Amino acid sequence: MTRRDGNDLVIRLFSLLPVLALIVACTSQEAPPASRSAQFPGYPQNLFNSFKTDCAGPGDKYVKTGTGTFECRETLSPEATAYLILSFDGYPQNLPQIVTRLSSTKNQSGYRVDAELFFLVPQKSGKTLRIPIESADLDRDFSRLYSNYGGTPV
Repeated sequence: MTRRDGNDLVIRLFSLLPVLALIVACTSQEAPPASRSAQFPGYPQNLFNSFKTDCAGPGDKYVKTGTGTFECRETLSPEATAYLILSFDGYPQNLPQIVTRLSSTKNQSGYRVDAELFFLVPQKSGKTLRIPIESADLDRDFSRLYSNYGGTPV
């Protein structure tokens, strides 16, 4: 290989760098699996502290419903409230809420945290209808949240 051939090779490599950088930038990075559950090596106190702090807005109510189980109950916009009352025969004197529930369970590997998201729509009969909210986007959001707090989505 002559010096000129070596220079040509270096020039070709440098001319390919922007293309390689573009390919790497456009390649999807490995994202955690979309899940509402995660395993933590220890109790995720920071996660639960943040959950409580985020549930402090007007119309929000933070509730401990059991050992290791916490809920954030939020009032809805007037449009969403009307939709739920009309669609699910709700009782207008007791308004629907959206609930985010986080539960932690101790296990051999540390703690498992599970999230649930649902609407509660009080009925005229006095019962409350629970409507789960399913969404792949929300599952991915929970996975990212868990990963940010040191958990492994499962």
